[in-house]
Formats: sequence, structure tokens, C-alpha cells
Amino acid sequence: MLWNAFLSKGFKEQGKQKSDELEVTLLKASKNNKYPVLCDMSPCLYTMKENMQDSLHVYEPAEFILEYLKDELKFTPIQETVSIFPVCSSKKMEVDTLLVELGELCAKDVIVPETNCCGFAGDRGFTHPELNAHGLRNLKEQIFDNTQRAYATSRTCEIGLSKHSEINHESIVYLVDEVTEPK
Repeated sequence: MLWNAFLSKGFKEQGKQKSDELEVTLLKASKNNKYPVLCDMSPCLYTMKENMQDSLHVYEPAEFILEYLKDELKFTPIQETVSIFPVCSSKKMEVDTLLVELGELCAKDVIVPETNCCGFAGDRGFTHPELNAHGLRNLKEQIFDNTQRAYATSRTCEIGLSKHSEINHESIVYLVDEVTEPK
């Protein structure tokens, strides 16, 4: 079954068509799997993996950085506590621990809120903000007072996380960029 923006709106045929088009395009761009494909949004990657059934080597940010960049970079961790929020799709793909591992390379201390799901549900948080509010009702109390930075791998989730924690959440890629240099 397709789990994408088209399906969530009831457009199964269009969702399948767009997924197939994306697969063809990515196979061409990757020179038929010669090069890995990085998808910066874990939920989108989850859908891609579901729809394309391993026809491509596709990676989410933490997985890609640890697999392809870690040994080429010198990490100088910031001397701060950061919050790392593994989004639902990263948990489903079992790469949530990689996000935490990457965070630990980038910062002195890493906390992972116990909140299981942000409740943004793709784009539903825009039209049903009560889902996001409920999903993150305990988030603020799970983040230490001295935490000023927070990271995840889904821009829509990061919007809700930022609103309900009052701490800007952004892609972990920004932190990696800040704390690394080529070896």
C-alpha cells in the first residue's frame, strides 16, 4: 500500500504514478545504483522504501552521514546539551539509534525526549493542529532547561517540535555541518 501525500488524500493511482516516476528518475540519477541517494526527510524516505521495494540504495541523513561521511570528517563536538528527536519513520526503519549516535559525535550531551510521536502526521498537523498538540503535550518538560538546540530529520515534525518545546528544531545536517571539517 502506498503511504504518501496522494494516498492520504485518497489518490491511490496518482500516488503510484508519481512513485514510479520518482523511482525511474532516481535510478537514472544514481547511474542505476552506482551512487547512493540521500533523502533529507525520514518520512519521505520511509514511503520511498515502501514503494520502491529496495530497487534503490536510499538513505536518511544520519544513516548516510555515518556510512559515507563520518570517516572523511573531523568532528569537534559543541560543549552543549542538545535534544535529538527520532521521528516515527526513523523508528520504523530502525535508524533512530543512528540519529542519536550522530548527535553524540556532535555534542557533549544528548537527550532524547520520551515522547514517542509528534503527531504531525505528514501534513495533517497544518489542518489538525490538535494532533500535534496532543502528541507533544509532555515535550517541554522532557527537555532540560539548559538545552538550546534540538534536531530531527523531518521538517514538518520539526515545525511542531519547535512550537511545542519553544526551542528551534532543525535538521541534524545543520549541526554536522557546524561541527565538522574535512580530515
